[in-house]
Amino acid sequence: MAVNGFDPATITADWGFPNRVLVGPGRLAELPGLCRELGIARPLLVTDADLRALPMIEDTLSALRNAGLAAALCAEVQGNPVEANVDAGVVAYRSGGHDGVVACGGGSALDVAKAVALMVGQRRAIWDFEDVDENWRRANAEAIAPVIAIPTTAGTGSEVGRAAVIINPADHRKVIVFHPRMLPQAVILDPKVTVELPAPLTAATGMDAFVHCFEAWCASGFHPLADGLALQGMRLIADALPRAYRDGGDLQARTHMLAAASMGALAFQKGLGAVHAIAHAVGALYGTHHGLTNAVILPYVMRFNRHAITARLEPVAQALDIGSGSFEAVLEWVLRLRERLGITPTLAGLGVDADRAEEIGRLAELDPSAAGNPLPVTAEDLQRVFIEAVHGRI
Repeated sequence: MAVNGFDPATITADWGFPNRVLVGPGRLAELPGLCRELGIARPLLVTDADLRALPMIEDTLSALRNAGLAAALCAEVQGNPVEANVDAGVVAYRSGGHDGVVACGGGSALDVAKAVALMVGQRRAIWDFEDVDENWRRANAEAIAPVIAIPTTAGTGSEVGRAAVIINPADHRKVIVFHPRMLPQAVILDPKVTVELPAPLTAATGMDAFVHCFEAWCASGFHPLADGLALQGMRLIADALPRAYRDGGDLQARTHMLAAASMGALAFQKGLGAVHAIAHAVGALYGTHHGLTNAVILPYVMRFNRHAITARLEPVAQALDIGSGSFEAVLEWVLRLRERLGITPTLAGLGVDADRAEEIGRLAELDPSAAGNPLPVTAEDLQRVFIEAVHGRI
């Protein structure tokens, strides 16, 4: 039966790339069966504090329990997760005798859930598994718990990633924790769980997915697989994000955004850039929403990178259905999209001041994302771009 002018069957699919992905309206109902297939009898449902009171979480817990699974809830995740959030999940997992993790929520919840799955079987500190060199080999891989991921936003794409971003309170740095087995064994992309997402969060998380695709496309290095995903991701977002923002019940747009978010996360295996380097530092120090911070910073970094990315923008313009592939035309499209989505044009609009600009520059230079920027960047460069983004000097 057609709904909202389209047949839901056209957005229902099973994918095996890079993990098992169940796509389509109503697929959340298959969660108990997935648990059984993966040998999970006592799942720990990890979500963020803002979601714990929503009917969806209670319904999911009830569905698991009604299927005979001894499910419990851990909702100790904050917007920019810290080590204590992971520790709370590990305590809940061990004390409840759990044997698998169900990650449900936005990128922060999914990241914490994956980190919990990693840490339940480790004796080292979480920072020993930072994504540097081959630190991941330090882990006891056999003790990593299985994860099923259910994103409730279309932004980070953490459901198809092998890493988690956690703040180290010792130095206020967002650390990327990595292990290949942190990749969830199964994913459910059900657009129905995203229809209640408020328009501002739809915009912020959707722009996060766009920045993933755009920065990956512009990043230095050779990775045509990632480039293809990045372009198609931008194509989907250009059409679907404004639609999902206007009408949260548009299941086709919501499905396309979930797909694009996963594609963006796969694409940025090629690398990211200065947008994420600065946004990670700002989020760690000011507690801003990651996707929204990316959306604000993007045009300022585009201007900084102009001479390095202009030659790359013709395919982007085609994907976005822009008549001209010039730098100014693509920049203007980004600025118009932000305006249509009600996103503030400055970091000051997010409550960020320039008082810690030097510290932002230092942290951003240390961030692994900086290495993928199409132009080499120093702490001074990143500090200057940050100040421009605070004051709106584009």
